[in-house]
Amino acid sequence: MSRKPVHLAVYDTYADWETGHATAYLARAGYEIRTAGPSHEPVTSIGGLRVQPACALDDVRPSESSLLILPGADLWDAGDGLAPFARKAREFLDAGVPVAAICGATVGLAREGLLDDREHTSAVSFYLAATGYGGGERYVDADAVTDRGLITAGPTEPVAFAREIFRLLGVYDGEVLDAWYRLFHDSDAEAYAVLEKAQASG
Repeated sequence: MSRKPVHLAVYDTYADWETGHATAYLARAGYEIRTAGPSHEPVTSIGGLRVQPACALDDVRPSESSLLILPGADLWDAGDGLAPFARKAREFLDAGVPVAAICGATVGLAREGLLDDREHTSAVSFYLAATGYGGGERYVDADAVTDRGLITAGPTEPVAFAREIFRLLGVYDGEVLDAWYRLFHDSDAEAYAVLEKAQASG
């Protein structure tokens, strides 16, 4: 079955560890991961990885994507330089295409008003409250939250973030999704057998 690509936003100082579980297993499931940067110029992650974006943000169309992933970055807290990525997230959600944001990217979405009417989470509630956004009553103290096509998570929850992405896209479900999470979050060795069995039959 042909799937539309998943777009991973990349920009200087992006947190390269926050999306690795998600992109690795999406790729294994047959999704092409396309990096989208501010332009075609290379960017450098917090970990010093130099990435050449496959496309520029302006060229990304929701109709040609399965999902937009926004990782955290120091730049989310340094001003409005990444605001175009938050606006792109609005474009995706308005088109009915999901968005997943983790860590500092949730601040960008808060500033854009995308968390005002959706359940969401982040690092801590006061981190988002500092933006002056209107969604404080919808903040949920959870590892990751999905509401109407928008996934949010805090910086310490890359595995839960990936779990919600897999659930939303239907990559894994039921006991297989639970086993994947238990293996990578809890180091539950018994979960490996469930995944191995599912892979053999799938």
